[in-house]
Amino acid sequence: MRKVKIITDSCSDLSAELLVKYNIDYCRMSTVEDGVESPALLTWSREDAHRLYDTIRNGKRITTAQVSMEEFNTVFSKYLDEGFDIIYIGCASKQSGSVNTGRLCAKKLLEKYPEQRIFVIDALNACIGEGMLAIEAAKLAAEGKDAAYINDYIISIRKNVQEFATVHTLEHLKKAGRVSASSAFFGNLIGVKPILVADTEGAQVAFKKVKGRQSSLREIVALLKENITDPENSTVYLAHADCSDEEVEALKAMVMAEIHAKEICTCIIGPIIGASVGPDTIGLWAFGKPVTFCAEK
Repeated sequence: MRKVKIITDSCSDLSAELLVKYNIDYCRMSTVEDGVESPALLTWSREDAHRLYDTIRNGKRITTAQVSMEEFNTVFSKYLDEGFDIIYIGCASKQSGSVNTGRLCAKKLLEKYPEQRIFVIDALNACIGEGMLAIEAAKLAAEGKDAAYINDYIISIRKNVQEFATVHTLEHLKKAGRVSASSAFFGNLIGVKPILVADTEGAQVAFKKVKGRQSSLREIVALLKENITDPENSTVYLAHADCSDEEVEALKAMVMAEIHAKEICTCIIGPIIGASVGPDTIGLWAFGKPVTFCAEK
């Protein structure tokens, strides 16, 4: 039985430490600033993240590009040459075209490597929700499970990723085309803070509005508490876009007081998701009840 390599992409927002801990690789997307394209690295420092988010705070728009065919070919070929089967867990197809490009690349490569397998999975999530699935896949790979088993298992749990995040404004998401214009209007009302979820089809949806930042933080904790399963044995992932240490610690304290999770893993939202959601976004993710909410067509 062949070894299995777990690969994700820049939208997974796994920290450098998590990538090493779980032996996960990722395909690089790109950011574009003033016409200059740069790889969207997850191994960036806190200082690098602060510079990016300050650039956005100062009014400059950062655009993004999905994983290229060349990048997929380079990363996939590396592990195929080493004898691996591959599981690629990509950003929700409702938010990126990378999964479709990955499938095209895999189909072409398997003509050259007919004895090996590449499974391309639409995570139906982005940000650390996507990363959580990659971690679960990597645990199974480390246990010696084959690629087909891992593929089936990840597909079976991808709708159990619960996401509750809040942003200061939906303006960044609106410009990036990540939420519909009809839902973006309330993000501009004074003091109103939208709550975001990933719906059952993988779309990023603003589904609720809360008055004030502190109320929005309490709300995402309450929503996760309602939807998490087996919290005492669960990891809650907290991801943020350059929020203050004080705010991050305050949210962690709320989670521990209300949910009693086994542990909280904190990550910085990476450059691709960050360019879409904007500075000071903060959210909570964990496995829980199946997601049933779907945005109106």
